[in-house]
Amino acid sequence: MTALSAFVVPIVTVGMVWVVPAGLALVEGPHPPGWDALRRAWPLLALPGAASLWLPRSGAATALAACYALATLALALQAPARLLLTRSARPAELAVLTALVSPAVAGLALVAERAAYPLFGFELDLLALTVPHFHFAGFAAALVAGLLCRAPGGGPPAEAAALSVPAGTLLVLAGYFVDDWAELAGAVVLTAGMAAVAVLTLRERRGPAAGPATRLLLAVSALVLLVTMALALWWALGEATGLPHPTLTWMAATHGVGNALGFAVCALLAHRRLRGPAPTDRPSLGRPSPRTELPA
Repeated sequence: MTALSAFVVPIVTVGMVWVVPAGLALVEGPHPPGWDALRRAWPLLALPGAASLWLPRSGAATALAACYALATLALALQAPARLLLTRSARPAELAVLTALVSPAVAGLALVAERAAYPLFGFELDLLALTVPHFHFAGFAAALVAGLLCRAPGGGPPAEAAALSVPAGTLLVLAGYFVDDWAELAGAVVLTAGMAAVAVLTLRERRGPAAGPATRLLLAVSALVLLVTMALALWWALGEATGLPHPTLTWMAATHGVGNALGFAVCALLAHRRLRGPAPTDRPSLGRPSPRTELPA
């Protein structure tokens, strides 16, 4: 296992096995047919993908990764089905749709990387880093941005975050195919959206529904997010301009670990505590609703 893999593999395992199902549990209705079964089965569906990460690149690892990729495809197909039900293009809903589709990008990259195939000409290290990026920036951050739109008083700042996080994620992906300057533009948009998420999270921390443990989780997720996105912007700027910047391994150890554990895990734990009993007839994630903290 390389130094880069030593950081990436545990991070992605957490994303597959815990972050995605924890996030899916926070998505409010309407839910397309098959949603509940897919959500409940996700930890089991993620196991082949997680196992593939710990194996050397081989046919067996590729087959396991392909099983996970099929699960991510099934999740991505929930997005158009949900859109048919909601018929909504509100920012919070767009953030949810982005979250549902993002793991499929990660799944495709995982299959290619495990097969040692330079998909679209990308180096294997870049494919390996695409997997955590679309689990945490693509799925977790977009979902959290959508959840912040649900909070009372979210308003235009929350809607801007719910638009800029998905937009930045997609622009970074597009930048892979264009050049480093296009990727830098995507990093700027994504950093702006993530910064907005951090500020809104700190505001959420002051809400009356947040107990001490929840306030701590929200504070950690917001502050870590600000630091990790500053690192991402530094790296993208260095790649585009040639200025000194961190290595990929260093970024995985700082930006990657921080985003996974400090931001995504803490934010989802906090929102699980903030979510009260959810009525089954809530029309969409984007509608504000009362927030009550669940007991520890």
